Amino acid sequence: MPTQTHTYHIVEQSPWPITGAMSALLMTSGLAVWFHYNSTTLIVTGLLSLLLTMYQWWRDIMREGTFQGHHTLFVQKGLRYGMILFIVSEVFFFIGFFWAFYHSSLSPTPEIGGQWPPTGVFPLDPFEVPLLNTTVLLASGVTVTWAHHSIMEGKRKSALFSLLLTITLGLYFTALQAMEYYEAPFTISDNVYGTTFFVATGFHGLHVIIGSSFLIVCLLRQILHHFTMDHHFGFEAAAWYWHFVDVVWLFLFTSIYWWGT
Repeated sequence: MPTQTHTYHIVEQSPWPITGAMSALLMTSGLAVWFHYNSTTLIVTGLLSLLLTMYQWWRDIMREGTFQGHHTLFVQKGLRYGMILFIVSEVFFFIGFFWAFYHSSLSPTPEIGGQWPPTGVFPLDPFEVPLLNTTVLLASGVTVTWAHHSIMEGKRKSALFSLLLTITLGLYFTALQAMEYYEAPFTISDNVYGTTFFVATGFHGLHVIIGSSFLIVCLLRQILHHFTMDHHFGFEAAAWYWHFVDVVWLFLFTSIYWWGT
């Protein structure tokens, strides 16, 4: 561990922000090409480039924090503030979807029959798969908290088991939501109900996939002994993100699945 002569982390020059930006450009351009010309070459190239950038960028950050000693207590405080602000920005991201949903449902226009759900739309039963998904996510919130306390208490095997259980529950949620989408009696193009339903729940599903990936990286880091009892912010950030995903789902379930039907 090198000697840290100051509390700040002076980041060295890195190519990954540039390659990440280029990958995002390729993906968005490729998405347009896919929609208009049914060609997936550009979007697949962008996706592979983005995955490679993510791997190498995260690898460098793990080295800086775990092996080089750059993540001092002061730096960790800054990382915590950054993660909090990121989650706040995500909250406002979802507020926009809830705003669209309540704007349309509390004052339904004549074009959709003057009622909610709109005429001809048969909503999903909230007490079937949606309720099961709610139970799964709440259980995963318990297991990720279990993992956090296990790491803080130095219980390595318990942390590994609870992390693996959390990831399994997250993947199970994704599989259930995919099945629900496949069997849904309406589509995203079925007036404002289908649009608000699939955009809000779909973006939440994307966040579950991102959170699951985050936790998988934490599981690998735990296997490699990267986390200690007092130095595990990488996992803390993943746990905060996962709890945010849980809370958003509770609002989605009560608003769109239950009240909205």
